[in-house]
Amino acid sequence: MTEPQDDQQNMEYEATTPEIDDRRASEAERIAEALVFASAQPVSEAFIAERVGGGIDVAAVMQKLKTDYAMRGVNLVQVDGAWAFRTAADLSFVIRRDESEVRKLSRAALEVLAIIAYHQPVTRAEIEDIRGVQTSKGTLDVLMESGWVRFRGRRRTPGRPVTLGTTRDFLDHFGLEELRDLPGLEELKGAGLLSGRIPANFNIPSPLMSDELTEDEDPITHLDLEELGLLPPSGATSGD
Repeated sequence: MTEPQDDQQNMEYEATTPEIDDRRASEAERIAEALVFASAQPVSEAFIAERVGGGIDVAAVMQKLKTDYAMRGVNLVQVDGAWAFRTAADLSFVIRRDESEVRKLSRAALEVLAIIAYHQPVTRAEIEDIRGVQTSKGTLDVLMESGWVRFRGRRRTPGRPVTLGTTRDFLDHFGLEELRDLPGLEELKGAGLLSGRIPANFNIPSPLMSDELTEDEDPITHLDLEELGLLPPSGATSGD
């Protein structure tokens, strides 16, 4: 006599399980949306997964939110594996920031930034070899202050030169999800950024896709940061 009752309970349980899953998915979307909205920096999927709990496909949740926001005034965009809300590209002209003057990069700074983006990890000497001219410290300082360029490591060669690479802020500013989205040779030609008299053997390298150090790089240490002037010398006090 108890078996029909058990079957009925199982049927009721099975009928309500999809509803529970839908509620969990909906709540996960709300949590993810709130986390990204409240953050000044792009939010990683790992961080979101910690907040929504197990059993939720965070990647699927973010893709659904991305679709939901695709036609709105703000879009949910992916930046280097993380997520952020950004003004829709076709509405950027509406956003005015008259109170702040945008600092334009010099031609030299743009050239150096492009070389770092495509050739990273790259040293200052390698940048100068590609450009054919010396790179001033001021040019690199501007790129570092903008937050678009960072020190990656030390090259395992005599003198242990510092290697340079781009940052997540660089991707975010230029609307790139990852470095593979950098324009290729044909795109640069189409945009008029390359002259028609480029050498026949000219090519654009495929940018490094990982932030991991390469085999010929050592990590930046505390002493390296002191040497580069990014940290005060050990033992120094604020009154020195």
